[in-house]
Amino acid sequence: MSSRERILGRVRRALADAPSEDTPIERAYLREHGDRSVEETVELLAENLADYRAIVHRCTAADLPATLAGMLAARGSKTVLVPPGLERSWLAEADTEQVPDLVETTPHELDRIDSVVTACAVAVAETGTIVLDGGPDQGRRRITLVPDHHICVVRVPDQVVSSVPQALERLDPVSPLTWISGPSATSDIELDRVEGVHGPRTLEVVLVDTQVSAEVNS
Repeated sequence: MSSRERILGRVRRALADAPSEDTPIERAYLREHGDRSVEETVELLAENLADYRAIVHRCTAADLPATLAGMLAARGSKTVLVPPGLERSWLAEADTEQVPDLVETTPHELDRIDSVVTACAVAVAETGTIVLDGGPDQGRRRITLVPDHHICVVRVPDQVVSSVPQALERLDPVSPLTWISGPSATSDIELDRVEGVHGPRTLEVVLVDTQVSAEVNS
């Protein structure tokens, strides 16, 4: 008997009493920790984003174009990468060259772009995590990993959930999911932190209160 056959035999014996694929899986874990209002959930998200060293901004939908323009100006950005489905009005007041997300764009060309602005799929309050799923207003994964500055817009409260289980219910598992908890960072054995190794060095998150604009327009 070969080593391969022995290993496969052990695997078969270990799986002999495993439940079938049709057996329902018990999910008795907590779906969220604590009973929070919508406002408290959004506040928790903002706190955890800041704890991960993301820069958090808050505004209404009506103020979003001016807010984004001010953020790009403060950064000194001359070029901004724009996903194909991003709402055009968001960057209407920005004094920057808007660069489209093209398949033929090389990583070196992406690296020369100052900033990228995207929306998100969902934001998780308990972990301070932003999730992108490659939707039209988020673009391909690489456009948020190569440029050094990422601005992500989160619609509040529609895109904010308390926990990871709640976020997973909104996401398609076959989509190219990117989970972002603060700017890219790593550390060596001596815990010296280095940012910008695996993605943008600076992450700015704009929490846009869509309810205020809805109330004003009603």
